[in-house]
This record gives sequence, structure tokens and C-alpha cells, in this order.
Amino acid sequence: MPTSTPADSNAPKRTLLLTGASRGIGHATVIRFSSAGWRVITCSRHPFPEQCPWGAGPEDHIQVDLANHEDTARAIDEIRERLAGGALHALVNNAAISPKGPNGARMGSIDTEVDVWSHVFRVNFFAPIMMARGLIEELKAAKGSVVNVTSIAGSRVHPFAGAAYATSKAALAALTREMASDFGRVGVRVNAIAPGEIDTSILSPGTDKIVHEQIPMHRLGTPDEVAKIIYVLCTETSSYVNGAEIHINGGQHV
Repeated sequence: MPTSTPADSNAPKRTLLLTGASRGIGHATVIRFSSAGWRVITCSRHPFPEQCPWGAGPEDHIQVDLANHEDTARAIDEIRERLAGGALHALVNNAAISPKGPNGARMGSIDTEVDVWSHVFRVNFFAPIMMARGLIEELKAAKGSVVNVTSIAGSRVHPFAGAAYATSKAALAALTREMASDFGRVGVRVNAIAPGEIDTSILSPGTDKIVHEQIPMHRLGTPDEVAKIIYVLCTETSSYVNGAEIHINGGQHV
């Protein structure tokens, strides 16, 4: 896909690091940033897929298991090598997992095994802070921005999202505030976005009922609508926004 160049063609190219880039909101975010002339480094547990709809290649993709602290640390070292002492303008922590029970059943707080809780928190909670801390010097050099992707499920019980996923997202929202306080003192802004019902491949059966009964706009959100807000939080447009969690849900909880 063709990409546009920044308004000032002599300006150094800005760099985004995105986790969870292999589908949905991640795909849309890569397209949004790359079309604005950014270099995008992607991370996911899958190899770079040949059918990816953006111009960047596997040379800017890192395969990593974010549930494994050692592999996450290895990936951070590789990212720093690829940045070659340069700046990191934005980090978007989008990767997340939401395990389901048999036949896609919701996993509640009573029936979720402890090892499942641990696995979910390693990906959804610990990986974001490991990434940000591991790349803090590169973020400081750019006066960069971190965006954590939380969820509508982090603030209210959701009919489909499991207890481990929901509580990990609530914890990530709290972590965003702590990071905004700590990282903000060194010139790095940290915010979160909390998507609601977004039209991706992971929607559960029954979502249409939520759309009809709970969302005033009577439609799903699109991945690009989420990516546009992520982009704003990573640019000068939001230069005094720090510690916010922006809800992107069509008014579902008004």
C-alpha cells in the first residue's frame, strides 16, 4: 500500500513500536501510522504474515512470546539494536489474550485456573511495563508517547470477556496512571484507550444484542476509528494529555 510522506520531508522519520500487530486494531494502527510516514516496528507471537496490508516488511517485525518474561527481554534488546541508539516516538501496547472455556464460554472468577490468570497477566499487564521500562531511554530521547490498550471490560462486568482478561485490563488502567506520573517527569506521556465493541474477528456471538440494546449509535466501532485515536495520542495534537483513559464505545455506558 502506498504511504504518504511527512509534511516536512527533511524531518527525521518518526518510529512506532506496536505489539499485537497481527490483526484487528493492530492492523489498522500500522496502516494509520505508516500512511502518515512513520516507521513501524511490529511485535507479535506470529511470524510476519505475507498477506499483511501495509508496505513494511519482515525486517521491521519481531516475533516474541510476551507471556515469557525472558523472551520479552530478548525482544526488547533486539528492538534497541534495531533503533541503533535512535529515538522511539511511540509505544503502543496492544497485545492481549482473552481465554475462553469450552465452546467459547466465558471464564469467570470461580472456574478460571490460577495458571490461566498468570498467563493472561503476563501478556496483558506485565509485558506493557516491561516494554516501556526497557525502552525508556529511547522514549525519553524522543519525548515520546506510550498508549496502553485497555478495554470496556476493565470497568464493568462484560457478558463475554472473562474475569482474568477484565481484571488485567483494570490493572492496566491503574498502571497507566502510575506510568503517567513516573514517565511524565522525564518527558514521556502515557495514556490509555478503552475500546468497546469493535468490528474484529474476535467478536463473540450475541454482540449484535449489545449493539441493539446498549449502544446509542446502534453500530459497532471500526478498527480504524480506534487507530485514529491512538494516532492522536502519539502526536503533538495531544501534547498536554497525560494519564487519560479514552473510552471508544459509541456511548455504551452513558
